Amino acid sequence: MSLPEWLVIVILGIVEGATEFIPVSSTGHLLIFQEWLDYRQSDLFNIVIQCGAVLAVLPLFKERLKMMANWRNPLTFEFNLKILVAFVITVFGGLAMDKLGIELPKTCVPVAGALIAGGLIFILVERHLKGRELQDVITWPVVFMVAAGQLAAAIFPGTSRSGATIIFAMICGLNRAVATELSFLVGIPTLLAAGAYKIFRTLNGDGGAHESWWLLLLGTSVAAVVSFIAVKWLLRFVQSHTFVSFGIYRIILGVLLLWTMRPR
Repeated sequence: MSLPEWLVIVILGIVEGATEFIPVSSTGHLLIFQEWLDYRQSDLFNIVIQCGAVLAVLPLFKERLKMMANWRNPLTFEFNLKILVAFVITVFGGLAMDKLGIELPKTCVPVAGALIAGGLIFILVERHLKGRELQDVITWPVVFMVAAGQLAAAIFPGTSRSGATIIFAMICGLNRAVATELSFLVGIPTLLAAGAYKIFRTLNGDGGAHESWWLLLLGTSVAAVVSFIAVKWLLRFVQSHTFVSFGIYRIILGVLLLWTMRPR
């Protein structure tokens, strides 16, 4: 017996909220659950519910955002400029991919591959950095690598936007806690802009006529609540833990996906 549509949307909202900022790939998990539930939502749904997850974390960064509002401070201006540059690079890269017609895959096979590859990279990078003293200063190489991480996640679902940006920043020598916060701060305008752009294109086309807006609102609201809880937990977690456990989880999930999709 199939589940009621509203319940499926609630499940997808929980999945999105729990995985958007956790380095395990929210897009990958949404694709996985949509396939397992035999219920495929539109790209608009997948992108817009991210907005709920993003808006929910803003209260957790209230002090940081208040500091960023003081543009007259030279250090604040430089920090804001770095966030802006990473965002602009991502926007232009995203528009280029849109023009090239790059879309989400229709199967979980590439997602499984990206999950496994990303998991291995997590473990290898953490092992390489073990015992090293990482910095808390965000350099320009870190900014460009974070932007590259966002674009890599957009091209390869299953990579994880947060995972790629955090691990790329750590490769450049940034410590885990600062890299995590930077990933969130760059992700806020990036994901909100992606959602706004998708809504604009849908409303100016014929996609809106086929979209259930109340279900979209339901999924977005659920994602917001769950995301707030998940991010609050992650911010504490990175203070004393590595990302090795996430790497192991990704590898196990990727292998299980490939196993369940094998010919019978």
